[in-house]
Order: sequence, then structure tokens, then C-alpha cells
Amino acid sequence: MKGLILLKKTLYSLMLNDEVVREVDLLAHRLGTNRSALINQILAEYVNYTTPERRINDVLSAIERLIGPGSDLVPFFAPNTRSMSLKSSLEYKYRPTVKYEVELFRGEEEHIGELSVVFRTQSDALIAIMTEFFRLWKSIEDAHLAPLTGSRRHYALYDGRFTRSISAPDRDCTTEQLANALSEYIKLFDRLMKGYISGRLSAHEVEAAYYSQMLNSPVHI
Repeated sequence: MKGLILLKKTLYSLMLNDEVVREVDLLAHRLGTNRSALINQILAEYVNYTTPERRINDVLSAIERLIGPGSDLVPFFAPNTRSMSLKSSLEYKYRPTVKYEVELFRGEEEHIGELSVVFRTQSDALIAIMTEFFRLWKSIEDAHLAPLTGSRRHYALYDGRFTRSISAPDRDCTTEQLANALSEYIKLFDRLMKGYISGRLSAHEVEAAYYSQMLNSPVHI
């Protein structure tokens, strides 16, 4: 799976039984979707075709399962959406929270999604050290990941939010493999950020830990 493929949509007229439509609408409401999307998914499943929406849902569902209970990260995912969030507590004085937001795109592009790290704090000291870590992270990926995959990632830092584009996997992979790559990446980021902010890890140690996991990762994003 190199990307999440954007499919052309065309308007079709179908003759359907009123009772069937009523049941479809009720089910669509329970699932948080609409009639057209649900019928499209039902037909796709019947002919054994995986739509981009289903693939996104499967990837995000798998991330939720892979993170699992007992982790420092608490996942929140509503089925049939294109995004999910994960919350974590920083090891810093009043234990402020940080939220990771994962959004996946439908199109087949160089970037298949975006990861955002959202933090809210009034502490100038915490803002300064987090900003320092985000810049360190970008410099590490520019030095090690970009040359390995041959692709560039987009980064931005503004208003308590650090964003990083998610590149298409550097090799064909299954839904489970992509979900695992995303899960491991977020867990690594969270662990190293906490270590850096708490003072347990130096910039050199963060880079060494990142490089080690990068070398052992079967899929890079």
C-alpha cells in the first residue's frame, strides 16, 4: 500500500425498497455516516473491494488496538472518521497533557496524512523547552530520515501546535504494517519528548535513540 487512493465518484439512480432505505438510514445514523457512504461501503464489501474510507478506518482502528491499555498514551477514535487523537501526560510539575492528532487523507499523494502535537500551557519555560525539542526532532529527521527515504516532510510550529506530514510508506505494506509504523512512531516521539523535557535525555541521546529505532523499523513514514 503506497498511498490511500482517491476514487472518482459518480451520481447513480437506484430503485430501492422504501423499507430497505429506512433501515439503511437508521444504521447509517448509528454508525455516524450517511446513506450514500453506507451503501457504497456495503457494496464494496460485497464485491470484496476496500475503499479508501475503509482503509483509513482500518488503519486508525488498528492504531487504537496496538496502543492498547497500560500505555502512557490514551487513544480516542470514533469509527468512520478520518482522524483520531491520543492523550499523554508530561512529566513536568503539574503534569500538563499533550494531545497527538492523526489525520489520514483519501488521496494518493506523497503525504498520506498529518500528525499534530497539541499542547496548552502558560509556562514560558515549558513552551521554550518543547519548542527546543520540536526543532531538535526536525533536525534529526532532516539528517537521518530524509536521506534514507528520499522524501521530504513538512513541519510547522504555531500557537501551541507542532505538525508533521505523514509520508507515504517507503515500501508497499499492509494496513496492519502501516498502523504499526504510525503507532511506534508516536510512542517513540512521546517517550523521547518526555525524556528530553524531564532532563533524563540529552539531545545526543534523543538522536541516538531515534536513529536506532529508524534502523530497525521495517516501514518508514
